Amino acid sequence: RFKKAQCPIVERLINSLMMHGRNNGKKLMAVRIVKHCFEIIHLLTDENPLQVLTNAVIQGAPREDSTRIGSGGVVRRQAVDVSPLRRVNVSLALITTGAREASFRNIK
Repeated sequence: RFKKAQCPIVERLINSLMMHGRNNGKKLMAVRIVKHCFEIIHLLTDENPLQVLTNAVIQGAPREDSTRIGSGGVVRRQAVDVSPLRRVNVSLALITTGAREASFRNIK
């Protein structure tokens, strides 16, 4: 159930890039994309790209969330803390969603 906690963060990023139909199963393409991104990050910032990724995961993670608590037919939202594993999951999902949306030119 919690096997993904032992999976490296770069591997999780690559796996989350391989989503949305036409990208399913294309792991070599995702590995190439991440490798080129790390080279660009290293050239622009002169920092370790893995450290940049971990900082992005830390800063992009939510600290608290809201859950539904229903009592007597009335549903209200209750603020709860977020577990560390879910923080990493949500942060990686947000990073890949933002990269996917920014990769296409959309003029509105």
